[in-house]
Amino acid sequence: MTSAWYGLRPHLGALGACLLVGCSRGDGSTTAAAGDDWSVTGGAPSNDRYSSLDQVTRANVKTLRVAWMFNSGDAPTGRSEMQATPIVIDGVMYTTTPALKVVALRADSGTVLWTFDPFAGRTAEPHANRGVVFWSDGTDRRILFTAARRLYALDAATGMAITTFGDSGTVDLGKDLGRVVGDDVSILATSPGVIYRDLLLQGTRVGEGEGSAPGHVRAYDVRTGELRWTFHTIPQPNEAGHETWPAGAHATAGGANSWAGMSVDVKRGTVYVPTGSATPDFYGGDRKGQTLYANSLVALDAATGKRKWHFQTVHHDIWDRDLPAAPNLLTVLHDGARVDAVAQITKTGFVFLFDRENGRPLFPVEERAVPASTLAGEQAWATQPIPQKPAPFARQAITEADLTTSSPETHAAVLARFRTLRNEGLFTPPSRQGTIVLPGFDGGGEWGGAAVDRATGVLYVNASDVPWIAAMRDTASIGGTSGAPRTGAAAFAATCAGCHKADRRGDGDRVPSLLDIASRRSEAEVRQVIDRGRGFMPSFAALVEPEKQAIVAYLMGKPAPVVPADDSPHAAELAVSRTRKARSPYEFVGYERWKAPDGYPAVKPPWGTLSAIDMNTGEYRWRIPLGAHRELAAKGIPTTGTEQYGGPIVTAGGLVFIAATQDAMIRAFDASSGALLWEAPLPAAGYATPSTYRVNGKQYIVIACGGGKLGSPSGDAYVAFALP
Repeated sequence: MTSAWYGLRPHLGALGACLLVGCSRGDGSTTAAAGDDWSVTGGAPSNDRYSSLDQVTRANVKTLRVAWMFNSGDAPTGRSEMQATPIVIDGVMYTTTPALKVVALRADSGTVLWTFDPFAGRTAEPHANRGVVFWSDGTDRRILFTAARRLYALDAATGMAITTFGDSGTVDLGKDLGRVVGDDVSILATSPGVIYRDLLLQGTRVGEGEGSAPGHVRAYDVRTGELRWTFHTIPQPNEAGHETWPAGAHATAGGANSWAGMSVDVKRGTVYVPTGSATPDFYGGDRKGQTLYANSLVALDAATGKRKWHFQTVHHDIWDRDLPAAPNLLTVLHDGARVDAVAQITKTGFVFLFDRENGRPLFPVEERAVPASTLAGEQAWATQPIPQKPAPFARQAITEADLTTSSPETHAAVLARFRTLRNEGLFTPPSRQGTIVLPGFDGGGEWGGAAVDRATGVLYVNASDVPWIAAMRDTASIGGTSGAPRTGAAAFAATCAGCHKADRRGDGDRVPSLLDIASRRSEAEVRQVIDRGRGFMPSFAALVEPEKQAIVAYLMGKPAPVVPADDSPHAAELAVSRTRKARSPYEFVGYERWKAPDGYPAVKPPWGTLSAIDMNTGEYRWRIPLGAHRELAAKGIPTTGTEQYGGPIVTAGGLVFIAATQDAMIRAFDASSGALLWEAPLPAAGYATPSTYRVNGKQYIVIACGGGKLGSPSGDAYVAFALP
């Protein structure tokens, strides 16, 4: 591993001298002037994404200008992303680039202080990353972050790996999970861990299909990398919740992972952990039952990992309804008393509000009957929990009256499709004919999270408001029918086209286009993705060698070898491959946003919103469309909102800052009314959550402009704004 150290000490001056002598504690706070820092991804261990800075106000926000811009210059060819929220400690900004390098910048100028490349000397494995972690004890100051399967510890002053941490500076996230997790099984971390005293509490992102790793939450010693405790999100024998799984499932089941981040109540010593679904995502015939602690908010003793309480937001999830963001800790006025609470947003558009101490819902939650599955072997849970307040912040139902009327032709096409789909409300199970999923697979609420005004208890949350389709089909045999030879194109059609589409164009977001992949990736890189998976794509290591070779050749535009028949030397391997694939009788057809023929969502706008919810009462202060399609605005169509990735922050200056939209803008809204007060264009869409901080008396707002999703051009810039 290598690091470039760009003369840190001369650049920092009096403000940054604190960096070298140690001015903060191991709880995520610092001794800089109150509110100057943005010390953790969520602004504070409580993840309220709130800043007490008030230099930028409703009155002067319109004069914000670009203060500096940093271009990393390392965006991979083709589509890349940059989703990190920068942290700022004592005038130094720490964040990541599209290639997953860690950089330290002067927070007042964007000048590079040092760079660390986790992939130096080996093939890069870039993936989504949402930030880094800072910890200190006296002069020992560290940056902890993850890349691929590895957790790293760096010296915050130099960017050099701390070789006494783990194995020469890294820890393998695939180890210590209770069973062997091979290199062909995807496990990484997209969201940074959280600090409690001398512990790093870390979640992971794992594959979403069969054979994925378990999502156990672990605590590592920040000094040594030693594993200190593990909470089994898939309970082991003799642990509470084990009975909610089929017998023996703990040995093979995957998922139930905490990929979205966590929040810490430092005073109580409690970490609040949101989890995702068990795998595979869309068929649960092999995991019948409630499946704790999947889709749950779990309160753990941060020092020991012992469970204090939990609440499951979706039982036996078959819709990919992961809890998508770290919860917000806040204090509300409830029944005349001040109550420390925790608010959890969801992909479904609900906000659950609990007493932080005991997990008691502060607004009633009703277990409501939901539709049954029509797939053989599936046993959808009969009820789901529905909070009575607040009302959902995203649409959850669709009728013919909601379908687009942008033109008679588009309406007719969408209506015809609508009448073929299963549509019985929020928790309608996936089906062969296709089921409408609204909010879509990415929400509703998503990983951008929500922000909370500490003074008022108002929660600000943005939402995408477009439908997706969940369709299932009988499991296809990887080996083809009757063992007949196949071309690379046929192998691709059977194995990959369900997601990447028969024309290889993908969906413009979760599933990338494979057209011209040879100009963007080497054969070795394509093969690596097939073997190990990446992002939402699972590993296809179970494919026989000739299948892999044929698919790679087809994608690279080369003559594709024919996959041999069953009487080939690979016959036994081919048979095993078929057996593995046929474990579930159904497979997911692929992630499909439901769009009209004109390319816009199949429903009427708004397609994206920003809401303000008073969590003391559960009532809405305001809701507005967020984002615009310029070509529609030019036609006189009112603001439609757009799909979004990234979230808001709120400041004591009375402002809500958010980028997140397809139109590559950053905006500031009046926190009390939702009025738009300022907006500015970005070099690429800011699919991230901003942060704000103060250096030398000046307040800055910074956003990562990585684009890459929703068909947006990719970028590599961090842009900071300040008053003139």
